[in-house]
Amino acid sequence: MYEEINRKKKHLTETETLLSRLHLQDKYEQKLTPAAFLKISPPVKQHHDTSEKDLAHTFLQRLMMLDYRARYIPVKQDSPEGSHSEPQKIDDDDFDDFLSTSVDSDQPKHPHVHPMDIQMAVYHCSDSFLKQNMITKLSQCQYALPLLVPDPVSMDIECPLWTFRQIKKSWKKTQTRDDSNTVTMKSMPIYRAETPMVSFFRLGSLSLSKSQLMNTLINERHSTFFHRNCPGSTKSRHLMDGVAEIAWYCPAGKPNDAFTDCITFCNLHGDALMIEKQREILMENSSVNVVLLPTLERSDKSANAVISALFKSPKPLICLIVDNDCGVVGKQGKYKMGLKDKSQSDVCKELKGIIEKILSGPHTSFQLETMAEVSGIRVDEDDTVCQEGKSAAMKIVNVLKGMDVSGIKDKYLPCQGQLWHDWCKINKEQYHLKGKLEKEKCKKQQEMRKIREDQCSASCSELMKLFIESLSSLSPKEKQYFLKWIQILLDALSTDDLSSILQKYDEKWSEVLDLKKKHDKSDWLTSKQTELEEISEKLQSATFGLEHIFREIGQIYEAHKSLQEQTEMEETDWSKYPELAAELMISGHPMELMDGDAGHVPLTWISSLLDEVIKKLGDQRVFVLSVLGIQSSGKSTMLNAMFGLQFAVSAGRCTKGAFMQLVKVSEEMKKDFKFDYVLVVDTEGLRALELAGNTTLHHDNELATFVVGLGNMTLINIFGEMEDVLQIVVQAFMRMKKVKLSPSCVFVHQNVSDIGAAEKNMDGKRRLQEKLDQMAKLAAKEEGCDVECFNDVISFDVQKDVKYFAQLWEGSPPMAPPNPSYSESVQDLKNIILSKASQSAGMTLSQFKSNIKDLWDALLNENTFLCFKNTHEIAVYRKLEVQYGNWTWTLRSNMLTIEDQLHTRIENGTLDKIELSYLLKEMSKTYEEIKKEMTMFFDDDRDKEMLVQWRGRFENRIKEFHDEQVRGVKRKLDEVIQQKKPCKNMDDKKTEFENKLLQKSKELAHQLKNKTKDEKELNKQFNSVWSVWVNEFTKDIKPIEDINLEKELLTILQDLGIECALIHDSKTSGRYKNIPSTGDYYHYVTSKKNQNIVIQAAVNYLRLSLPHEEQQQIRSFIDDVEQQSLCNIKSKPVATRGYSQTFLQEVAKNVKEKVKEFESKRKYALKKEFTVDLLLYVFDKARSWISESHNRFKKNNDAHIYLENKKKEYYNIFRSFCKGNSSAVVLGELICEKLKVSIVEAACNKTAIDLAGEMRCSFPAFNGNRLNLEKHVLKSLAEKEDFDGFINYIRRPRSQTESFIKEEVEKYIFTKYKVKAQNILKKNVEDINKHVSQALFDATEKVKTQRGNTDMWLKEFSSLLKDVLTFDTISSQNFSDINKFDFLKEEIEKGLTSIIKELNSLSLDKMKEFKLKPDQILIDRLCDCCWVTCPFCGAVCTNTIRDHSPDKHSVLFHRPSGIKGSHFRNTDEMRIDFCTTNVASDRSFYPRHDSDKSIPFKQYWTAGPDYANWSITPDEYKLTYWKWFVCRFKDQLEKHYKYKFKGEGEIPEEWKSYSKEAAIRSLNEMC
Repeated sequence: MYEEINRKKKHLTETETLLSRLHLQDKYEQKLTPAAFLKISPPVKQHHDTSEKDLAHTFLQRLMMLDYRARYIPVKQDSPEGSHSEPQKIDDDDFDDFLSTSVDSDQPKHPHVHPMDIQMAVYHCSDSFLKQNMITKLSQCQYALPLLVPDPVSMDIECPLWTFRQIKKSWKKTQTRDDSNTVTMKSMPIYRAETPMVSFFRLGSLSLSKSQLMNTLINERHSTFFHRNCPGSTKSRHLMDGVAEIAWYCPAGKPNDAFTDCITFCNLHGDALMIEKQREILMENSSVNVVLLPTLERSDKSANAVISALFKSPKPLICLIVDNDCGVVGKQGKYKMGLKDKSQSDVCKELKGIIEKILSGPHTSFQLETMAEVSGIRVDEDDTVCQEGKSAAMKIVNVLKGMDVSGIKDKYLPCQGQLWHDWCKINKEQYHLKGKLEKEKCKKQQEMRKIREDQCSASCSELMKLFIESLSSLSPKEKQYFLKWIQILLDALSTDDLSSILQKYDEKWSEVLDLKKKHDKSDWLTSKQTELEEISEKLQSATFGLEHIFREIGQIYEAHKSLQEQTEMEETDWSKYPELAAELMISGHPMELMDGDAGHVPLTWISSLLDEVIKKLGDQRVFVLSVLGIQSSGKSTMLNAMFGLQFAVSAGRCTKGAFMQLVKVSEEMKKDFKFDYVLVVDTEGLRALELAGNTTLHHDNELATFVVGLGNMTLINIFGEMEDVLQIVVQAFMRMKKVKLSPSCVFVHQNVSDIGAAEKNMDGKRRLQEKLDQMAKLAAKEEGCDVECFNDVISFDVQKDVKYFAQLWEGSPPMAPPNPSYSESVQDLKNIILSKASQSAGMTLSQFKSNIKDLWDALLNENTFLCFKNTHEIAVYRKLEVQYGNWTWTLRSNMLTIEDQLHTRIENGTLDKIELSYLLKEMSKTYEEIKKEMTMFFDDDRDKEMLVQWRGRFENRIKEFHDEQVRGVKRKLDEVIQQKKPCKNMDDKKTEFENKLLQKSKELAHQLKNKTKDEKELNKQFNSVWSVWVNEFTKDIKPIEDINLEKELLTILQDLGIECALIHDSKTSGRYKNIPSTGDYYHYVTSKKNQNIVIQAAVNYLRLSLPHEEQQQIRSFIDDVEQQSLCNIKSKPVATRGYSQTFLQEVAKNVKEKVKEFESKRKYALKKEFTVDLLLYVFDKARSWISESHNRFKKNNDAHIYLENKKKEYYNIFRSFCKGNSSAVVLGELICEKLKVSIVEAACNKTAIDLAGEMRCSFPAFNGNRLNLEKHVLKSLAEKEDFDGFINYIRRPRSQTESFIKEEVEKYIFTKYKVKAQNILKKNVEDINKHVSQALFDATEKVKTQRGNTDMWLKEFSSLLKDVLTFDTISSQNFSDINKFDFLKEEIEKGLTSIIKELNSLSLDKMKEFKLKPDQILIDRLCDCCWVTCPFCGAVCTNTIRDHSPDKHSVLFHRPSGIKGSHFRNTDEMRIDFCTTNVASDRSFYPRHDSDKSIPFKQYWTAGPDYANWSITPDEYKLTYWKWFVCRFKDQLEKHYKYKFKGEGEIPEEWKSYSKEAAIRSLNEMC
């Protein structure tokens, strides 16, 4: 007992020392997990010595990469002392030491760690899931696996049954009957295999290696069992004694097989005499016991006792005697054989013969699962947490018991079967509509809704209830076990069925291939292909795994989400499904991205799943690695080896569809990358056998395009022949180029023999480049591109971007281990990928999510990949538009302030020239700040990699905008200066008038001083002389007459030869006012004179029904004429020189000429009524501007009006003098009177700028981009249900938008935020007051200091106000007696106080009288954008920037083309279809009403520039708003356009159910 305790203590100490040396001391309690290795870590060292502390980690990493040399890692040794010292003289003592055998000074203190101790140390420090991964990889490396393991601390024996659950073995059994061999293929989880087991034991110490002998039996070329002669072996082995290892021999069905059937071999390490428990367990469970011992002499009692027991046992026994040279002796199943002086191969041959002989007769079998029943040992699966997981999984499997596997999915997973496939089919049919498109589309959507309802009804199967319940209620660890158990048990369920079907599939596929090689095109080939398809369907039905359950979860979620209602599934909440799946995806579980069976992406499910991942992780950046390759090309094996992933790998079945898996970037690697995860997208094989037939090429193209588009990089895996794959891949890259996506690519050639032949590889690369160039040309023809070589499609370097891989197996499977060169190739490829990835910023998860939708939407439209819409890019561009709006607003606001200041100076007469350099200098500070903001935005925004494509363009646009603003303001101010020049004489006269008036007022006041103080008398006296003064001043000046525009217009029209009756008729009916918005112009059309009968008949038809295109031409003509005429009128100097009749005569003449020119290009003429209505309309539009401009001219230049306006001012001066007030008081009053007018103007102008800025920032309609404004315009129209407003918006969107802005500004200022607006006005008045007060103080101080006079004071005061207020000059000669300037200052301040008090209640209406108005400022800003309309439906391009070339015009939501009057050719049926439905249909259109050739909608851009400049994508969803509008205003639209919503244009019933509220709500989808 004491010895046992000491032995255990010693063992424990040695264990602790070992773990410490391997830096695993803290991992025995806190186990290593798979997560520690499922991440991007630094590269594994391949050929360098490794220090002891890194041994465990390096071993695991290399094992995960399927490198069987993980066992043989060279250890870095410390250099012996003095090994690098200087050479020293050698003496005799040194020679004696050299000869001595006792000296061992140069040996390390501890021998290096035994390789199997490293393996077992890692094993003991791993959790059960990492153990399972580790054992699975060891099995793939053809190594023996631990079956019975003593605990290093407690020494209890454990059987790690759990670790074997993922291992599958395949072999071919050969049976001889009637002189012929029958080969049967078997494939199954190894824990289920019933095989004979041959156990090997060693009794005592032996001179030869038992493990080495076993290796020669199983695989002569590979050390399945580690033995003493393996590299790195040492005598000090610590953790292996007592470990029983197990391995399987799997025959290949070939004549040179060692055995004809699968055999289990078990090896008990250590002296079996000392390891009683393990020895007994193995002897009990073995079919054959093989004992190696030194001798059979009876001297060793313990050995004899064991041998005796074995001899008496019914189990066959083979004794191998090391020190004996006897031949094989045996009877009744007991054999002995001497090994002395015999070669290993001879021993092996004889031993094989004995084993075969024994196993050819009756024998017991061994099954791994039975180890759970062995008493006295612990089974790892007995852990509570494992049992909980298994119990939950068993509940599900029990439900399936007794069922045919092929029927399970139909019964328990109904949502993903026919229902889902039908839904996908109908969804794709939406992109090939014919007939009544919108009605057909509604019908399809109703069918899809019905399927979703059926899915909801069927979504509560018992299996799914149990699965969701377990997933929701189990703890994280239990959940892990549960999922693993589900995988294990479901695989076991379908293994048998799959094996037999796969064998049939293999046979049939070989037959088809043989026929194809013979170029056999007979019915026989077709028949065989049909049989192959049938087997394929069976294969599909028999495939049932965890991925199908998750697929069902996705479909249940999609069905409920689309209907937004609960079913009977009370226990579970479908809305939680994405969260459950997200947790699994984050933990490294692969998730299906594309359903390979249905060939469809469940977008709703995937979007919600990724949303949940984003919620949990944040919107992390990921590098998306897409992988493409033909079926069974080793893609999944390669990925699993490269990243430690869990993609399914099996002999006859590849991943079906596309799966995605997250791989975290380790902390130590994050500094090298700009992303946090690698997201691997693995696909089913291209040219997949399952899809052989007509659909193959289309499916492959679809899949390749999808994954290439998703990836930042695409890994193309080539296995053998590559031509078909290259064509598909090159075409996918070609499509990416067309939509401005630019992934990189790496080619991998697998299964290359003679990997080291550089010349051969160079030749291979040259051929690959030639093939790629050839395929690029072929694809270019198909895609309509101009491409000469592959490098024109994608950046590709054949020297760097091609990797050659060795064959996976080192020898012939199933017993061959992986090729070490394969592992090295995997590592090299990983380094290439990561090197390229380090130069990429990847993409955010949200961007990845939107890319999935965009690519899939484009693929659904099939050949119209030009309709690809990058949602994330659009969102980023919209964000940039908003920023651009903010930057331009800042520049515009600053420019307005500068313009206002300079305008004031010009009005004050202190500025008569505008220098461009001055304006640039004034703007420089703001411009530099904007440039800094832009730099920060482009450099720091999270989407900077995407923004970079627009950076140069927007920086140029801001520069152009800045320069345009500066030049525009200079132009305006130059005009003001020019307008001031003709007024100079009048200004001089005004100054003269004012001086005279002041002088005369002063004189009259002195005359009447102290004579009367009665106000009436003073008024009477002043009035009596005022008219005399005015007549005296203006005796030589003629007053400016008013204009009678009505009379003028009549005269001009009559001069043009237009009858009075026509003019009178148009004016009295008001018809001319509606000419731009008339729905039908047929009543204006007539036939031309001298036309032949056929043309007249055509015109008569036109008159009855003028085609929509002609209606559009007339409307556009009216708009153009209006625009040109108004520009012409506004260019005339009415405000500076007054009105002249010639201005309107010129306009009228131009309009008439334009009408004639328009007529000359038409087959019809326009009646005189058209010309009359158009002229009256144009004159009506110009009337208000002419009147306002002329009145302004009259006010500024008519001396009589000017003097009349001054009467009150000079009466006040006169009265003040009469009261005996001093000059200072009178001057103060005069200044205050002038200041009052100026303060009102300045405050109103400043308030206009401030209010526009306030609304731009805080008012929802104005604080976004163009799209946001559009949304609010539409909302306003719907709320008012204003049909005329709608028609104006449809016909003239800018006009309606301007009206909306004016209306909203009016409401904001005078209703909603009146108090706020008044406070802004008050603040501006107060600010100006402060400025004036400061100017008063400064002017007064300067005059006092310099002993100046009144003239100096007035000049200084005016100068100080020149930027803020307009201030008319006051002559100082009448106030030269003023010398108390403090008194003057006080008088002005008194007056100012009174003025400010009065102005505090100033009405906001006053702003309308001045040059700056908030609505016009906002219109100038918000309407300076693109107004091009869609050639089909008239929807307005929503780009915020006016000239946004090279970006195409686009609009988020199109509308039914009938709302702008479009109808079907040669009918009166209005069009009801959306452009977005048309471009997805198989229909065609005529670009013009007289076109002979129709164009397919799917190629709309070929119809000419008007169409080519638009990007119209086939969106699935349409804005409810326009459906409601068509139904709400159906009668008005029909009356307006004189067409009907009938026949092809019949309104779908579903549209009639939409309410106004729903229509307005739908507008939120716009932003």
